[in-house]
Amino acid sequence: MSPLPALDTGTPIRVSSETVALTIDGQRVTVPKGTSVMAAAATLGTTIPRLCATDRLEPFGSCRLCLVQIEGRRGFPASCTTPAEDGMVVRTQTEAIAKRRRGVMELYISDHPLDCLTCSANGDCELQDMAGAVGLREVRYGFGGASHRDAPTDDSNPYFTFEASKCIACSRCIRACADIQGTFALTMAGRGFESTVSVAGADFMGSECVSCGACVQACPTATLNEKSLIALGVPERAVVTTCAYCGVGCSFRAEMKGDTVVRMVPDRQGGANEGHSCVKGRFAFGYATHKDRVTRPMLRARITDPWREVSWDEAIAYAAREFRRIQAQYGKDAIGGITSSRCTNEETYLVQKLVRAGFGTNNVDTCARVCHSPTGYGLKATLGTSAGTQDFASVDDADVILLIGANPTDAHPVFASRMKRRLRSGARLIIADPRRIDLVRTPHVQAEHHLQLRPGTNVALLNAIAHVVVSEGLLAQDFVHERCDPQAFDAWAHFVAEARNSPEATEALTGVPAASVRAAARLYAAGGAAAIYYGLGVTEHSQGSTAVMAMANLAMATGNIGKPGAGINPLRGQNNVQGACDMGSFPHEFSGYRHVGDAATRALFEAAWGVAQSPEPGLRIPNMLDEAVAGRFRGLYVQGEDIAQSDPDTQHVTAGLRAMECVVVQDLFLNETAKYAHVFLPGSSFLEKDGTFTNAERRISRVRRVMAPLGGKADWEATMALSNALGYPMTYAHPGEIMDEIARLTPSFAGVSYSRLDTLGSVQWPCNEAAPEGTPVMHEKAFVRGKGRFLITEFVPTEERTSPRFPLILTTGRILTQYNVGAQTLRTDNQRWHREDRLDIHPSDAENRGIADGDLALLSSRTGEITLRAHITERMQPGVVYTTFHHAETGANVVTTEHADWATGCPEYKVTAVQVRRTNRASAWQEQFVREQDELTRIATMPDAAD
Repeated sequence: MSPLPALDTGTPIRVSSETVALTIDGQRVTVPKGTSVMAAAATLGTTIPRLCATDRLEPFGSCRLCLVQIEGRRGFPASCTTPAEDGMVVRTQTEAIAKRRRGVMELYISDHPLDCLTCSANGDCELQDMAGAVGLREVRYGFGGASHRDAPTDDSNPYFTFEASKCIACSRCIRACADIQGTFALTMAGRGFESTVSVAGADFMGSECVSCGACVQACPTATLNEKSLIALGVPERAVVTTCAYCGVGCSFRAEMKGDTVVRMVPDRQGGANEGHSCVKGRFAFGYATHKDRVTRPMLRARITDPWREVSWDEAIAYAAREFRRIQAQYGKDAIGGITSSRCTNEETYLVQKLVRAGFGTNNVDTCARVCHSPTGYGLKATLGTSAGTQDFASVDDADVILLIGANPTDAHPVFASRMKRRLRSGARLIIADPRRIDLVRTPHVQAEHHLQLRPGTNVALLNAIAHVVVSEGLLAQDFVHERCDPQAFDAWAHFVAEARNSPEATEALTGVPAASVRAAARLYAAGGAAAIYYGLGVTEHSQGSTAVMAMANLAMATGNIGKPGAGINPLRGQNNVQGACDMGSFPHEFSGYRHVGDAATRALFEAAWGVAQSPEPGLRIPNMLDEAVAGRFRGLYVQGEDIAQSDPDTQHVTAGLRAMECVVVQDLFLNETAKYAHVFLPGSSFLEKDGTFTNAERRISRVRRVMAPLGGKADWEATMALSNALGYPMTYAHPGEIMDEIARLTPSFAGVSYSRLDTLGSVQWPCNEAAPEGTPVMHEKAFVRGKGRFLITEFVPTEERTSPRFPLILTTGRILTQYNVGAQTLRTDNQRWHREDRLDIHPSDAENRGIADGDLALLSSRTGEITLRAHITERMQPGVVYTTFHHAETGANVVTTEHADWATGCPEYKVTAVQVRRTNRASAWQEQFVREQDELTRIATMPDAAD
């Protein structure tokens, strides 16, 4: 169950070293200077009636319900906008005040529908509450004159309605959209009686609204209300849990009626989101109970056979028997497993333990291989640990923000809102991105520099920035001398100072004017506390690891690490990709990023697990597929990942899967990988399990079960059953016991327990005896590795080159309303915003090819071709095209290549040489996809042989 919600003080509590003392209703109180009278009263437990005020928003003073009397002052000032002063004597309850409050409330009620008994907000309406609080018993004003009671309802948004007849014009929705979300989609149109909340469009769906839900949460009446609440009624209970979408890791109150989720409300006490949300976490939870969920285990001997529903015992026994047969026939290393970045820490830990202790091999990998494995490699090599350095709140102290290869408004929207608030209050922004993303210019935010580099040239650009820092004497000499390895620094400084790394020399490579690079470098180095935020536009390159090291070099050279407002911050893509890495999901590392070759580490795990551990790293995902095609790798357990859609060079991936003799897929839905599976185990959604997720800022948060698993088992229970069937016993009674084992074996998690998480809400690792409440900012006094290590970051152009046959560069990414391969979001109303993947192309490239907006375009590369609908936009630079990969039928990864990061094998999704031509038909691959879908439907409807 959830803890009590945080006290709403009416206006924000101020933080100040100065205090003032005042008397409220005869009680003396001391508060920070700048605190409102309303907030000061709240600290005494005195609630002043209000409608327009909330501590989530700056005071506005429009409702006139919160008026008070102050000795020595005339009139009745609004307590929300009146700052507390030393010696002030305030009265919040007098007959004169009560009379005026009732009069104000009468005016509101006279223009409001009196359908409280049937209203969807009955019992959850602040207008209703305040009418009772002020003692309103009658309305003297007639209801026959002009009113808004017949105003229309806008129900265009799939998730909430705007019932204008119930709007009291408090402006809370407008201010939430502006101040919290930063979209500015709402405004107040008209004046006086004609005032009305308006969107810039025909309706909410046609406006700039991003459906984050901030306006709905701020609304004090039923004007803005969730359709799920209207349909299901007021919730009965709430459970605090963690969102299962992106790496921000938002905390939510799952508000329930029985076993049905009525709505997801962002938790005010959530460390990552502090009560904000995005359209996915707030509204797109319906996939958990979608009709496509597979809730019974299934078997088939060949992938051309129809699926046969079986019991859990039969499915587990079959999988275990096949894995043992394969190992007996082909050798111990002929099987392996893939952990999921969407599952909990406890579940990913169990899968890698199953592979190492049950299978007896290190053939385990995770989806971080294809997204953020260069982060782990690059940051560990330079700083000593494989994770970002700051908490999200650190951005509030940033003076300069360097955003490179990330589009947070689409991929990490809640953090983007926080970043935009800081930018609106004065921080300066540098963007390095091939596309003109929203943050280049958005309401009240404009990047000071947009370095629109060519895809694949990140390292050259970062070296050029470093060249300016060194050659112009912008180094933080004291920091470097005290904190970093001097010999490594000298070698790096000599390298970047070479003329070939200057902005002028690299301009031809990057396409970024030298003057822009120099200006941006000076700003980053000398503009105050400077933070780097980056995403897959850095890591998914052949030099992904090199680029991460180059950013670490920059941060160390300028002293921008180990303090608030600075650091190197990877924006992780999936909800638990950080946790999956932490838990030992890579073939060369145990939990806590300790190499399997280290004898002391192996001894620790051997003692705990009772099984000898191999010192040799296992196979990565690409190697597993290569070995499968070669006939040496024959069995795979895949938990919660869809490598047939998400991994590069689809045809090679499917060839590897097709060559295997036993593929076990554990997931919510029959995905693309399941087409090649022999055993399908029902997965469980985040609503059906207990555990933890670790977000991009290393924050470990609880996931709490709110309903029973539809398939009968949570994912950790299925893995445990498979391990037991294989002969390696696991006997956990609850995921809390798994976390206890993780804590015993993983130094950075040594202080983590469910009881501590329940007490603190969340913690950021390292959490141990030295930091029992976690570590928001890392490397404050020393780097984890001791001295910071500068590394040479030579620019090596990718082997993927344009040519007369393939003259354009394709880069890929995500969109706000969809998530990863679309398995979750496409089974919700989010699909209304993004019904298909499109190809973004610059007007000049489209004109040269005779392509008009909306035309079908054939996108071809050296590995394959697909068809997409063209979207002509100046967001692209000439020579570069872009698409998302959310729809399986698009087949975006049919055209991506096997080029990969030199250190980690992370695929180079962001650089694929392509050609684009106008067409009037689907590609051959997409025609094949349709045939396969038809065949799957036929197989699914065949009579069960057992019947």
